[in-house]
Amino acid sequence: MSDNLRGSLFMCLAMLGFAIEDAFFKSATGGFGVSAGVGTLLFGVFGTTFFILRSLWMRERVWTRSYVERPLLIRSSFEIVGRLFFALALTFAPLSTTSAILQAAPLVVTLGAALVLKEPVGVRRWSAMMVGFFGVLLIVRPTPSGFDATSIFAILGMIGFAGRDLMTRASPPEVTATQLGILGFVMVFIAGCVISVFESAPFAAPNPGALALLMGTGLAGVMGYSALTKAMRTGEVSVVAPFRYSRLLVALIVAYIIFGERPDLLTYLGAALIVSSGTYTLVRSGRVRAR
Repeated sequence: MSDNLRGSLFMCLAMLGFAIEDAFFKSATGGFGVSAGVGTLLFGVFGTTFFILRSLWMRERVWTRSYVERPLLIRSSFEIVGRLFFALALTFAPLSTTSAILQAAPLVVTLGAALVLKEPVGVRRWSAMMVGFFGVLLIVRPTPSGFDATSIFAILGMIGFAGRDLMTRASPPEVTATQLGILGFVMVFIAGCVISVFESAPFAAPNPGALALLMGTGLAGVMGYSALTKAMRTGEVSVVAPFRYSRLLVALIVAYIIFGERPDLLTYLGAALIVSSGTYTLVRSGRVRAR
């Protein structure tokens, strides 16, 4: 099996894990009545515990001074924003809409790399980004008749994740993937605390069914994160990265079967534009880096 094929399979496995994570979290905060704050807080606890144990097992340092240096402080701020608003989006917005908007993150990363990191971006990729952002508008529909305010949560969450991914490029190379996992899930915990402070409902422990779903959320999230790290270190990025859009396919199937969501034609069209433009941008970026 070639490295590109193995990397692509790991990417599909990662996206399957993230899609299952989203479905479990939405089920826990929907049908089982867990608040978005408590769900996010416990998700952060599960993930942090796993990566600390993994770090000890691999004999890596759990704490590094790089955590409090400027690149990772900025990355952590974006992580909190992303996790905070994405949790709210999963709780209150349709899963299909949230997942579709999230797929625009690579386009925002490319835009940020051009504006902040001064990476060269040609006319073709600028054009692809414009097409992708038009796809987001088709989903959000910022008109009085078609606008859903909960879509703003998904957009803000997507911007937070894009900023996190952008700052990951600038993170110190000596910080391992496991250490980034520890830092990331600590930020998830903090995001849960922030949401809980502003929630009107009193803090309440989840019942056994909800707790099982949240544990499933943590396991699926850890599986996705680990497979994603493996995918990006196996094969060519330009070949492996576009398979991240398999997450949207899984999310649409889950939304249809489990949550009974029926996205309209404009949502499907917008999602198709985002995926097409994002795939082109990732492939084109990989070719430019190769040259």
